[in-house]
Amino acid sequence: MAAKLIDRRFHNVPGKLRVAELFFDVPLDYRGPGFGCGAPQNYGFVEPALSKGYQVLFLDQRGTGLSSTLTAGTLARQGDAIKQAEYLKKFRADNIVRDCEAIRKFLTLEYPEDQRAWSIIGQSFGGFCAATYLSKFPEGLREAFICGGLPPLVDNPDLVYARTYEKVLERNEAYYAKFPEDVERVREIMRYLAANKVALPSGWLTPARFQQLGIVFGFHGGLDSLHEIVLRVWNDLEIFGSLTGPTLALIDSNGGMDKNIIYAILHEAIYCQGKPSLWAADRRRGEHPQFVISDSQPQIYFTGEMVFKDMFESYTELQQIQEVADILANTSDWPALYDEAQLAKNEVPVYAATYIDDMYVHFDLASSTAAKIKGTKQFITNTMYHDALRSKSSEVMRQLLNLRDDSID
Repeated sequence: MAAKLIDRRFHNVPGKLRVAELFFDVPLDYRGPGFGCGAPQNYGFVEPALSKGYQVLFLDQRGTGLSSTLTAGTLARQGDAIKQAEYLKKFRADNIVRDCEAIRKFLTLEYPEDQRAWSIIGQSFGGFCAATYLSKFPEGLREAFICGGLPPLVDNPDLVYARTYEKVLERNEAYYAKFPEDVERVREIMRYLAANKVALPSGWLTPARFQQLGIVFGFHGGLDSLHEIVLRVWNDLEIFGSLTGPTLALIDSNGGMDKNIIYAILHEAIYCQGKPSLWAADRRRGEHPQFVISDSQPQIYFTGEMVFKDMFESYTELQQIQEVADILANTSDWPALYDEAQLAKNEVPVYAATYIDDMYVHFDLASSTAAKIKGTKQFITNTMYHDALRSKSSEVMRQLLNLRDDSID
């Protein structure tokens, strides 16, 4: 979730104000944490929300946007690497929802007691935050909407990445089936990057960093987006023997780790409760030879939504916080994010859009969580991807509101 939305909506009873809060993910539809808000007009779900009587107010979560933005430079003000790591431990969902509760109480201070609860909608990591909210402050909620964000109720990310790699392999197969000509193009690009040191505005374009562009596979149109980049890079190499400025800028704009260090440094920690992450994605990459960059591989696969150690070498910004990242990867005293006992007796209505082909939040893990949150209603589809709240806003909102308004008893 990289942004939160507070919205207010009127009851059918004249003069009574209903308060709701909406969590929403990043403008580019990456999963969180660590991305700030865009302008409201950039979000397609706002119009359907307004048409239902909602007013919306976006909030940047701590460390993003106008909320004490975190960079390597601002983080350095905290002191050495140990102090920086301790500071960053306060930027997970547990403290994000504490912030939300503080805001809710402030905004509803003069409301009648029975009108102070609000609703939440969580996209991606926003859904993770919504589940934390249901666990810790259910009294503050009227209802919860979750889009592609029912979190795995795990204590470390190993199971998450075991399933995530499965989906990433599937999406690579779909990519090369659609663009078989890119098999040799990608191989040629990798040879070039291995033999040449290519600078980007945010660091270095290594073969591993080029593989990271596979993160777009989880979005609507993601296969075509990557094909466009591959075609441009290959065309530059064919014509000039090197990469041009516009091509490098295109690649750099599809990275983003230098501008969102919270995402890079805490992404695995969002799954941790009392256990360390120990660079889970990095460890599990070695289990899949398809990601090895070698001429002996029939196809070189792209990675997905994973954070690897080598990112802290290829991004200039991340190089400055390598030690901090390693401290956090080995931290085990992460507090609990979810209370399964509370979720099992949940009384807050929950409406979830769950995508069978979600590359970021595995369908099986999301379905397991839905079964553990009492009262959850699901809209399940195999015609949408993770970013559907952005790409198919009207349809997702229609389905969620149908879940809210429908009664099966």
